[in-house]
Formats: sequence, C-alpha cells, structure tokens
Amino acid sequence: MLRLTEVRLGLDHHEIEIKAAILRTLGIAEHDLLGFRVCRRGHDARKTSEVVFVYTIDVEVRDEAKLLQRLHCNRHVMKAPDETYRFPVRAPEKLKSRPVVIGTGPCGLFAGLSLARMGFSPVILERGRTVRQRTQDVWNFWRHRRFCPESNVQFGEGGAGTFSDGKLHTGIKDRGHHIRHILRDFVDCGAPEEINYISKPHIGTLRLVKVVENLRHRIIELGGEIRFESHVVDIVIENGAVRGVMLASGETISTDHVILAIGHSARDTVEMLYRRGVHILPKSFSIGFRIEHPQSMINARRFGSDAVHPALGAADYKLVHHCRNGRSVYSFCMCPGGQVVAAVSEAGAVVTNGMSHYSRNERNANSGIVVGITPQDFGDKHALAGIALQRDLEKRAFQLGGANYNAPAQLVGDFLAGRSSTALGAVIPSYTPGVTLTDLADALPDFAITAIREAIPAFDRIIQGFGMNDAVLTGVETRTSSPVRIERDEQFESVNTKGLYPAGEGAGFAGGIISAAVDGMKVAESVAQKMIQHRPG
Repeated sequence: MLRLTEVRLGLDHHEIEIKAAILRTLGIAEHDLLGFRVCRRGHDARKTSEVVFVYTIDVEVRDEAKLLQRLHCNRHVMKAPDETYRFPVRAPEKLKSRPVVIGTGPCGLFAGLSLARMGFSPVILERGRTVRQRTQDVWNFWRHRRFCPESNVQFGEGGAGTFSDGKLHTGIKDRGHHIRHILRDFVDCGAPEEINYISKPHIGTLRLVKVVENLRHRIIELGGEIRFESHVVDIVIENGAVRGVMLASGETISTDHVILAIGHSARDTVEMLYRRGVHILPKSFSIGFRIEHPQSMINARRFGSDAVHPALGAADYKLVHHCRNGRSVYSFCMCPGGQVVAAVSEAGAVVTNGMSHYSRNERNANSGIVVGITPQDFGDKHALAGIALQRDLEKRAFQLGGANYNAPAQLVGDFLAGRSSTALGAVIPSYTPGVTLTDLADALPDFAITAIREAIPAFDRIIQGFGMNDAVLTGVETRTSSPVRIERDEQFESVNTKGLYPAGEGAGFAGGIISAAVDGMKVAESVAQKMIQHRPG
C-alpha cells in the first residue's frame, strides 16, 4: 500500500473525484489502481473564502515499488506504514489470581477488554451503576435536582466521557497503533464508521450509551467479570505489595495485580491511597468557566460563506492567550452545538462541563475558558492540596448559585466591566438545573479572574464576536484534569507499591477518552507480562 497525503478537494466533491485525484497525483491509469481507503479527512478553513477538505488516502496499485521509485521526490507519496496492533502475550492455563481493574471509564474498559482478549479473565469493579441506570440518575438530577453520590456525571459505567462530546481525537504519539484498534472497537460496538477517518471524530452522548454497553458485553463474552455498585474502599497491602481490595460491602477480593482506572473525580479513593502510603504528588491543572455563544456566530466566523454547508457541520475552535501576569488562558473541551452540564460528584457543590450529541445541532457553542495553575498556587505542599482547592471553589460556586445546584452565571460584557449581571441577553444559557446571575469575580482566585478578563478580548480579535456582551459565562470549571499524579515506573507499576498500576486520567497520565483508553491498554499489556513472569511453576 502507498499513502497519499494533502489530497485537497472542494466541499461538494464526490467519490469519483477522490479517485481522479489519486490517479492524477500518482500519474497512473485507472486499471493500475487496485483499490483505496480513506485514512483521514479534515478541513482547511484558514481561508474562509476557500474552505476545502484535506484527505490522507491509502492506495493499492500495480508495480508499487516501481511507482514509489518514480515518485521518490514527491513528499506527499510514501509507503503506507503497518498499523496493525498485536497483543504481546497470551494467558497460560493456570494463574495464581485474576487481575482486578477499578473503574469502567475508557481506561478501565479498555484495560479490561485487553486483559480479557489475552485470556486473563479480569474482575472489573465499578462504584456506580450501569450506563442506562446512570443516565436516568443524571437526567433526574438535571431536571429535579435529585443528586446521587454514586451515580452521576463522574461516576458510573462509561466514566466522565460518557456525558461529554464523545471526542476521540488526541495529540498523543501512538507507535504501538493502539488508537486505530480502539476506534475499530468503537465502530464494532455501534459508533459511526466515519470515526475511523475524520480528523476530529466524536460519537456524542446518546450514542455512547449503546457503545459502552456493547463494550461491556464483549468483555463478558471473553471471560471478564464486571461488578457494578462495588465501591473499593481499601487496598490490602502486605510488605509493600498488593494482596487484595476491600469493598464497601465488607467483601475482600484477593489479587496480586490491581489497575487503578478511577478517573479524576474519585477523591475518596485517592485519599485512601494516600493514607495507605501510596506515593502521590500534586499536579498542575486548570480552573475557569464555561462560555456560551450562538453556534451560528461561531460557524460564520470560522467558515465564512460556507457556514451553512451541510458537509461541514458545527464549527469548533481552539484558542490560547499568554497573559501579562504570566498565566496562560485557553479553550478547553470545546463542544459545538452542545450544552453546559452539571458535573458535580459531591453534594453541596457545583461543577460545569460541556456535552454534545452526535448531531451537534443545539443553538449554543460552549467551551471551557480556563487558567493553568500549578502546585505552587495551592499554598500547600500537601499531595492533596489541589483536591482541597477544587472542593473550595466548587462549594463557593454552590453558594453563589443559590445553594440549590443552580450555577452562578454572568454575561461577558458585565464580567469584563466588573459588574453583576441582572438580566440575560440574546444568549440563553443551556445549563440545567438552571443559573443564577451574579458577579463571577468571587468564584475564582484574583489571578484567574484577571487572566480571563485579559484573554477574552484577545480571543475576540481572533474570532470576532467572542467577547460579545450577551455571551454567557457559567461557573465553575475545575475538573479539567486530575490534581494529583500517582507515581509509577516505566513498567506502569506504582513506585512504592508492588502490584498496583495507576492508569488513565485519574492517576495523572491521560486527558480524554482516547488517551485514557490507550493508557489502559498499555497498562494491561504490562500487567499481562508481569503475570506471565510470575505464574506458578
């Protein structure tokens, strides 16, 4: 196979034009083209007057070596790499114990699926409920303010990514070809085929429910076991090594290998690990607000006259500004045509996040506008100081919102002018249960407010209208990433607790669905190899 890059075509092209572009690029006749497959499709909107699709295509041709030699000076034609993923080991017939995975977010699911495929029959423990039961609990909270501490946007089957845009793009390097393998699993479990090739794939929240269910069924069919409402409250450690996990029910499950895929909001689990002496460090993360604009305005600014073209869909953006006070402000988890959601995991707090369905056809665009903070900002060298800061900001937001799970909100024009908002304008906030208009200057530390006030006008110079008076800020966004890192060595094992494998976003090693899933697979590979080395006999 040969790989062609930078194949550029207009928005209204048809498949026959893709074929014609291949023939033209390679300089071959139609009978010499044996087949082709689209590997990647993105769009170039740098010129709003000339938005085009950009393809990467793998092609099969006659006399490949001869053709490649003729085109050796063409930097857009190369030999296609082998992107096949291969499992490193297979479980023997007898094992001392089964591995345990804690958590069923993308990291835990793909760690469990990988172990099951290799024959290790993992036991996967989830504190929350199945994804359908969890969905009912989440909607019950959004509509009726009935909060469930063990089944919410953060806890339950599918993890925090289930109630998001289902974004599947990432910037991580993947020399082991895990990502393509993961995308194929998603498609096999009900995701749209296009995620295999579009440059910024997403599944959407409603579709993710079925995909997650099918991933669970696949794990079970392969010999894995998944137990819901099974909250791990303690780790059994003897002589510096894991020997089991204890559940809230009092049951102890014996095991020598535990994968921690707990997500970034399992604070009580992190606190338990800290008490047990597991090595944990504070980590940088970001705090800020959600901002909402009319999606039609974002489309017009990004795509110009092509804004209504059906092939493009809802436009997104990615922004960053380096402030005079030394802080960086950036857009986070941008959700085109989506809504701002209540993402609390503890009673008496308010946390926001963003979500989109597959269609991305809601009236507003939203994203986090967040400021990076470091452990030095926490005012404490304690490993869990970042968690304490998050809690403080979330409780403060709860009070500013009216102590009823409303979120505090403010119009951008009022925020920049330093006055409280008293009435909404053209942008209707999408957050449910609801918002309370106030002054958000009290919601974050002064340095963060100063930085965001400087950044919004700077973003307006890039996307005209970003600083519009009627755009809405909703607080607070605090769960951008884990505030801790559970330290591990090159084999993914805890640096001071043998048999414990910190993984994914909660341990501080991923940020998003795909990077967490990849990390889960890598950790599972390491666990499998360790179990082979330590098998009886």
